[in-house]
Amino acid sequence: MSSTPAIRLTGITKRFAGVTAVDAVDLDVQSGEFFSMLGPSGSGKTTMLRLVAGFEQPTSGSIELFGDDVTSRPAFQRDVSTVFQDYALFPHMSVLDNVAYGLRVRGIKAARRREMAMQALEAVRLAHTAQRKPAQLSGGQRQRIALARASVVEPKVLLLDEPLGALDLKLREQMQVELKQVQRDLGITFLFVTHDQEEALSLSDRVAVFNEGRIEQLGTPRELYENPASRFVADFVGTSNVFAADHAQKVLGRQGEFSIRPERLQVAAVPQASAGHSAAGTVLETIYVGSAVRCVVELDAGPRVTVLQRNDRDMGGEHLRGKRVHVMWHEEDVVVLSSSVA
Repeated sequence: MSSTPAIRLTGITKRFAGVTAVDAVDLDVQSGEFFSMLGPSGSGKTTMLRLVAGFEQPTSGSIELFGDDVTSRPAFQRDVSTVFQDYALFPHMSVLDNVAYGLRVRGIKAARRREMAMQALEAVRLAHTAQRKPAQLSGGQRQRIALARASVVEPKVLLLDEPLGALDLKLREQMQVELKQVQRDLGITFLFVTHDQEEALSLSDRVAVFNEGRIEQLGTPRELYENPASRFVADFVGTSNVFAADHAQKVLGRQGEFSIRPERLQVAAVPQASAGHSAAGTVLETIYVGSAVRCVVELDAGPRVTVLQRNDRDMGGEHLRGKRVHVMWHEEDVVVLSSSVA
């Protein structure tokens, strides 16, 4: 990777009618990185993408692309392309003409346009659809065409605004694989916006978790999941059992705020010495989720916890409902949480 960041944001703030959508954000995205901005609606992630694209101007702060300050430049003068959730394909044009449109705007001659557009279609494995209209394609194919159209102009950075949000679950999972492969093949920087934590974890080299206009935590998918820095991240990135001050003292024997992931807990009728720690409770509900069984246990010490246990023949599921059990964990599975964003 180049030593100069593909994107450098310094002190970026954006206000709309007195509301601070982005609050003094500093961020470097490296060249060739698949970088995701993850957060709930209203957290500032989409506004940040629009600022990088040039669709919005920051209230304060600076934006650099590969060391070049583009803060005051309009969108068409920035070497970026954007892929939107609704594809934004022209319905009256063929797939080939859709992909070649940006080249035509740039004055590329017809023969060269066609050659470059076909190469982009081959990169997303859709060259055979060149003469079809967008309406003749599936949702996943249209998304790949939108990706080809955005990448054919050879931008330095590709911006993706919830590009898989309109797809059903099965197709979304397939497209996640496609998207990662395309990014590796193209070798360009992807800046990806999503509210889907599983999507962010599966696709990204690094993720910035946004909350109330600020970055709550920045790290690799593994770092975010295994070591959430705050209660917000623990709750938003996956599912977590959070022990606040009073329950932490009663159950864990420690002061502060902590979390334990459901898959790090186990339930059994009798505590096992090898587990390290355990707490007694009653199973309120069991939920069959295919490869695992999710058990909701009311601990005697007060809090309700969720345990995700592998679904084997002995575990079953419904027979545990209402039963007394021991919830067990290892000391290394307890994560210390810092205070949330002020």
